Amino acid sequence: MERQAVTAWPATKPREKEDSLVSAARSGDRAAFGRLYDRYARMVHGILLARVPPREVDDLVQEVFLLALRQLHALRDTSRFGAWLSTITRNRANDYFRKSIPDHKVTEPVSEGQAENRPGNDAAEREAAVILAVVRALPEPYREPLILRLVEGMTGPEIAARTGLTHGSVRVNLCRGMQLLREKLGEAVKGPS
Repeated sequence: MERQAVTAWPATKPREKEDSLVSAARSGDRAAFGRLYDRYARMVHGILLARVPPREVDDLVQEVFLLALRQLHALRDTSRFGAWLSTITRNRANDYFRKSIPDHKVTEPVSEGQAENRPGNDAAEREAAVILAVVRALPEPYREPLILRLVEGMTGPEIAARTGLTHGSVRVNLCRGMQLLREKLGEAVKGPS
């Protein structure tokens, strides 16, 4: 049975009043929570993709939203829903590693060689796996914005609005992250000196 990717979401309408969506979802309106899901699923997917094995991401996206639904009453400031959801997502990624992988394995980054040698991959999948491995090896401030931009297709302002970061920090992290990514990919193409 082929798994369906979580990344095929419809484009969201112009920014609805998010506070009212969050308030309605708190009151039990499942349709409002569904609109929040539509708006934030790419962000959650991207944050998880930056942190956990790709094969686990789709299931964890669902777990994050279930947890958010259960904990929505604990959100103090409805205008901070995106930042709150980002925190839940990062914590769920951390929990994944605490529960499933011995401590010494958590600190071992995936190398390009490991990504290239996975069985059954065609050339495009191997290339994507190498690029993802390089992005995941970058310093943390650059990983999430790059994946949200390059994989999830979010704009800089959209990343800032969804994650609660400032526009300036997102712009700087994307710029510096792209520079590092180009350097690392250039090194990977050249091979070891």
